Amino acid sequence: MKRMKINALIALAAVMVIAAAAGVAVAAKMTVNGAGASFPYPVYAQWAYKYEKLTEMRLNYQSIGSGGGIAQIKAKTIDFGASDAPLSKKELDQSGLIQFPMIVGGVVAVINVPGIQNGALKISAAVLSDIFLGKITKWNDAAIAAINPGVKLPDVAITVVHRADGSGTTWIFTNYLEKISSTWRQRVGSGKVVSWPTGIGGKGNEGVAAYVQRTKGSIGYVEFAYALQNKLNYVQLQNKAGKFVSPTIETFQAATANADWANAPGFYMVLTDQPGDDSWPITGASFILVQKTQKDPVKALEMLKFFDWSFTHGQDIAKSLHYVPLPATVISMVRDLWRQEIRFNGQTIWK
Repeated sequence: MKRMKINALIALAAVMVIAAAAGVAVAAKMTVNGAGASFPYPVYAQWAYKYEKLTEMRLNYQSIGSGGGIAQIKAKTIDFGASDAPLSKKELDQSGLIQFPMIVGGVVAVINVPGIQNGALKISAAVLSDIFLGKITKWNDAAIAAINPGVKLPDVAITVVHRADGSGTTWIFTNYLEKISSTWRQRVGSGKVVSWPTGIGGKGNEGVAAYVQRTKGSIGYVEFAYALQNKLNYVQLQNKAGKFVSPTIETFQAATANADWANAPGFYMVLTDQPGDDSWPITGASFILVQKTQKDPVKALEMLKFFDWSFTHGQDIAKSLHYVPLPATVISMVRDLWRQEIRFNGQTIWK
């Protein structure tokens, strides 16, 4: 009996040791927190899922809009922020931040118009701005009909859907409209938040996609992955060369051909309204924002390892979602930036 009690105690102790070890393992599993742009959320979510399966690091990324991501990284409440609206070198320096591009994608106009097939409708730069200005209010307007001969346009009212939150996607979209329309430039301008002349607002790319899905006669703007995931009909847009092009990874790549990252202070880069017959007119990069001075060198290094893995091993995932991976030369410049600028107690973190 005494021996049985001793064996039972030994077994209980072994169970407690195993449980304690498991608890330590769970506690040691690191979580890196980020927040910001909804534009890159589909690819960030896929990268995070894959990376957690390969390592002990979990990436918790909240799609709250670029404005929220910028505010939170400046307040140091997250490990990294994400924005589609790049910060100027002056603003970065004032906040003790660095920024670097992570991915390139396209903002597309999506519609819910009865009888119009996906990709069948053409919209010129002038028509697009006039729709969002509230000047064109019906889908069978003469200006739309003139560039769509043979397309049966319904007598349906247009409902504009735009972002309701501080948004980098809005910044990219309105930056384009500001470039191609003097009226837009004078009346509205560009920014993460603007005073919209007409329409209804949705939160995030997700919210705009949802509104377009359920609103007859609507038109909105979302990152291309959201159009694909939600099976939304997109339109052809007229680019700077006067050509009507469809959104594809190839037309997004064509728009990036002139990007001179090496001479972009703080990696500030705008890719809207680029020249080239094949260029998608509303292309943009999405950026990561990180504090130069880190308080936890272990977590900071793990965060950079995730970004590095995404650059080197996440390209197929990015392409499957129609994002454009960065060229190897730009990735090399980003790694140099980490090495030169990110510090803990004055010591470099990325070797």
